[in-house]
Amino acid sequence: MKLFIRRILSISMKEYKHILRDPFTFAAAVGIPVLFVIFFGFIIDLDYKGVSVNVRDNDQTESSRRFLQMTGSSGYFNLIPVHQQSQTDKKLNENDMSSIMIIPKGFGKEIKNGSGKAQIQLIIDGTDNAKAGIINSYISLIADKASNVFLKNEDNSQKPYLNVKTRFLFNPELNSRWFIVPGLGTVIIGLIAILLTALTVAKEWENGSMELLLATPVSAAEIVLGKLIPYFVLAFFDILLVFIFSILVFDIPFRGSFIFYILSSVIYIAGALALGLLISVITRKQEQATQIAFAVGILPSFILSGFIFPIENMPLFFRILTAVFPQRWFMQISRSVFLSDSGFAELMTPFFFITCFAAVMILISIKKFKKDLEVTQ
Repeated sequence: MKLFIRRILSISMKEYKHILRDPFTFAAAVGIPVLFVIFFGFIIDLDYKGVSVNVRDNDQTESSRRFLQMTGSSGYFNLIPVHQQSQTDKKLNENDMSSIMIIPKGFGKEIKNGSGKAQIQLIIDGTDNAKAGIINSYISLIADKASNVFLKNEDNSQKPYLNVKTRFLFNPELNSRWFIVPGLGTVIIGLIAILLTALTVAKEWENGSMELLLATPVSAAEIVLGKLIPYFVLAFFDILLVFIFSILVFDIPFRGSFIFYILSSVIYIAGALALGLLISVITRKQEQATQIAFAVGILPSFILSGFIFPIENMPLFFRILTAVFPQRWFMQISRSVFLSDSGFAELMTPFFFITCFAAVMILISIKKFKKDLEVTQ
């Protein structure tokens, strides 16, 4: 029994010393849980606050202004006035808003008469079905409270007569599949493309075959492109698979430009593959490559991309941080192209960011390979 315990303690001491000699493993074991706690603690907030709502007050009466004051002071909404129909139409066509609230003429008159016909029109972007449902609930709740205030009836003994007429754009039924499935391509590529490239190339570093390849007269750019092309084909097949399943299996409409979607997918895949290649070049070990690939693949894809948790709900630091990762921008492109008639003009900003990311990752990978090639030769 003593010998058994002694052997266990000896093996444990050996592993302890191994961990001390490998600072990366120790840092990953301690640092990754800390990062996840910080990220999840700050980012996961299912309460929507400060949601931007465009408001067009066609009534301009004391009652309409009072209702808008109650809505803005609730803390849920940031009201942005629009004064012309053309402004509203532009924001709707460009998908540049979460919701638009329209107060029709005669609102104040109906409130004073107590006729029960006072209405507020609410137009909500339904591409994010969860957010759309919550916004509608918040507005309806505020309308109920406003009814009691207008009636001076705090005990709610009378039926509220201020009604909210809601219309959901792009996803009229608030089908959650319409929200989730178009974003799956972002998550899959963000994880698989990075992980596959990082692991396979890191394995070549461990086996020593990469040094043999670097010793050949092949240039660094040729090696990088040669490594990326096979995985690019696999990743592009995954994107097409998501596209086909979305339309044929889940019956999700595709309203945007297919050419723009494919072009954006190509650039996004190239950037993700280049990032995985860069990870393998830096680490040269499968274990470390796996840990980093999961960290930069899973975390941005699920948490920082807006796939589940709304970016506008995050603290300022994390909202800025999301701009660094291409997952956030391709998620925006994918959902907008599927559910709304958006093209390059409306999605110029996310397209610019994924293009810059892909170019930077490819250039850094080539530069790092070139440096290793010069050292080997």
